[in-house]
Amino acid sequence: MPRVSSRSERVVSQEMDYRPNTASRRKGCGCRARRAPTRHYEGLWRRAGLSVVAGVDEAGRGCLAGPVVAAALILPKRVPHGINDSKQLTPRRREHLLERLQSAGSVFAWGQAEPWEIDQLNIREASFLAMRRAVAGLVPVPQALLVDGFLIPDCDIPQRALVSGDARSLSIAAASIVAKVTRDRIMVALAAQLPAYGFDQHKGYPTAQHIQALRRHGPSRLHRQSFRPVREAAVGHCGPSWQA
Repeated sequence: MPRVSSRSERVVSQEMDYRPNTASRRKGCGCRARRAPTRHYEGLWRRAGLSVVAGVDEAGRGCLAGPVVAAALILPKRVPHGINDSKQLTPRRREHLLERLQSAGSVFAWGQAEPWEIDQLNIREASFLAMRRAVAGLVPVPQALLVDGFLIPDCDIPQRALVSGDARSLSIAAASIVAKVTRDRIMVALAAQLPAYGFDQHKGYPTAQHIQALRRHGPSRLHRQSFRPVREAAVGHCGPSWQA
């Protein structure tokens, strides 16, 4: 695995001690203001001599159906205003920001792991697989990665994992938008194939509507058979519903 010089390692390691000041309060109320993600961590890699930095994040880890999708993204020089953790944005806002990222010249790629791969590997390893596929699709090849949550195994690019990275790093936040929008589009397309489950509405997440459809129709070929709610819904049914 490529190494960073000892001085560079010291520079990058400073991120472990850096936390944005969230103590500032909104005027007129007692609540704490949420700080937007910044380029602080990207700057640490650049100070270490690695200028091509990609953020990596995934979407769909907690779903009962559909793929888990990951995105890797290299920010443009001028970042569109409003980039944030995708969970803090409305679907319409995410779509708008993705268009802005594309027009600004962002470089990104996405990868996915299918439901059968999730069942075979487990969701954690399948998420890493999707991340590796996303990173492998980037051109140019990034010199360093910032990853939401955990380091990606079997990846020979220098990387740094950030807890709640999509709320702290602009690159990861932008990648989270790409991953979420891409996966939502996939689920809308799959809903046309299997309309009984309402994938276009809940995107595979375990909503009351989804659980009810699962119990009524049984699991489909798009469901993650190793997930407990799916296994429980399979009781009394004759295997996955391929045409529901």
